[in-house]
Amino acid sequence: MLNIFKTTMIQRILGFLFLLLTVSALVHCARRGAPTGGDKDTTPPKLIKAEPENMSINFKANKIRLYFDEYVKLKDIDKQLIVSPPLKNTPVITPQGSANKYVEIILKDTLKENTTYTFNFGQSIIDNNEGNPSSYLTYVFSTGDYIDSLKVSGVVKDAFNKNADTFISIMLYEIDSAYTDSTIYRQPPNYITNTLDSTPIFHLKNLKKGKYTMFGVKDEAKNNVFNQKVDKIAFIKDTVNLPTDSVYLLTMFKEVSDYSVSVPNFAAKNKIIFGYQGNGDDIVINALSTIPDTVKTKITKEREKDTLNFWFTPFAADSLVFTVANEKERLIDTFTVKTKKVGMDTLIVQPNQRGSLEFGTPFYIGANTPISLIDSSKISLARKDSTLVKFMTELDTVSNKIDFDFEVEPNENYALELLPGAIVDFFETENDTISLKLSTKSYADFGNLSLTLDGTVTYPLVVQLTDEKGVTAKELFATKPQTFEFTNIKPAKYLIRVIFDNNGNQKWDTGNYLQKIQPERVVYYPNVLEVRANWELEQTFTLSN
Repeated sequence: MLNIFKTTMIQRILGFLFLLLTVSALVHCARRGAPTGGDKDTTPPKLIKAEPENMSINFKANKIRLYFDEYVKLKDIDKQLIVSPPLKNTPVITPQGSANKYVEIILKDTLKENTTYTFNFGQSIIDNNEGNPSSYLTYVFSTGDYIDSLKVSGVVKDAFNKNADTFISIMLYEIDSAYTDSTIYRQPPNYITNTLDSTPIFHLKNLKKGKYTMFGVKDEAKNNVFNQKVDKIAFIKDTVNLPTDSVYLLTMFKEVSDYSVSVPNFAAKNKIIFGYQGNGDDIVINALSTIPDTVKTKITKEREKDTLNFWFTPFAADSLVFTVANEKERLIDTFTVKTKKVGMDTLIVQPNQRGSLEFGTPFYIGANTPISLIDSSKISLARKDSTLVKFMTELDTVSNKIDFDFEVEPNENYALELLPGAIVDFFETENDTISLKLSTKSYADFGNLSLTLDGTVTYPLVVQLTDEKGVTAKELFATKPQTFEFTNIKPAKYLIRVIFDNNGNQKWDTGNYLQKIQPERVVYYPNVLEVRANWELEQTFTLSN
């Protein structure tokens, strides 16, 4: 019996081991048959052949093929491809929307003689599976006997913002008998490259010896010329002599547009709007049509818009004729404005702050129609314990608002009430009763920053505290060395921006290409500052040239 038992046990053990081995083999086979994924393919497509060959001379073809070691497709080719010098007609490039092992370029231009052409594909050629780009693949050829080999490099920065824009075109114009200061407005450059969306550093390659002017343009229309109304520009004041070892800095800025006025139109039954571009300080509007003596008129500037409003008490007329003159520019435009069926603009008032009041930020109430007068006797301001607060009001006719001046205390609630007749507008319309509830936080809810400027500092200057997007939160102006005290700051992350205010007008002034004026210099503190509640932060900013 014992032997039988032993034999049975041995059989069961052997059977169990056989079962384990069988399952293991099945699992192993299943794993071998299933895809494991493996390491992700990060290898970019490799150019293995070009027809005609890369770096060809005496080029006469109208078709180019670039062959790769794997299937490729095109991504954002219209944004990424930079041809230098620019072609008049866009080449036809395939494959579009499908994959192939070659990229084909059909040229539509008659190429210039004895010229080196560079095709920089940026990040546009990617492999079909993982989208790995063949970064900055360049195809070069010459229609002459040799390839130009000179190079110039540089860096792009923004004149006002901390970070430069992407896709900045770097342009070189040869200074010859046909070149003038206006050439950049009407014809493409001799050489061009682009920073694309990766780095502010640029390299212009395959250039020939000569004298050039250099520009940076944020070419919104992608037409390889400068459009002042929409494009940012940078320019090098001195001539670029090639060959050179110099590294150039291009500081991008948006010019104040040249003066122009838009066709005016009836925005309301009692308002005609005159939009303009450029400097509107010297604009004079005159009505040539006969306006009855009973009709009152007034001209105001729209707050924070390049628009002048011509207000009038309504009267019957089919059309009105105006002249719009800019005395400084010595320009006069004449417009006929036809009436149309539109409603009246009626008095609406809005405070600039609701709920919580910010320490150090002036409080005001603005209106959409011109304010004619205020009656302070119909305005009251009380604390939470109902005691009255002394205040002063002032009518700002330029910004069309009422400024309130009173002592703002911490941990307080205020009730501001304006009874009917406190505000009367140009059309003798009175406000309805306005009741506003305002409050303040504790000083401990905010932080303070004490800033010292050191190193190469010139005055006057403006120091601004901005959010991470560059929007100004607080600013201080100084004409001599001082400690800059920013008090009652909301807890957040901030940047420090220093504007070297050369003309002392307490704001940043942009540049002008034709007048050869560079924008006022702006410097940022290199690190982001974190301001916390109930913190006293001391910081030294050492500036250099």
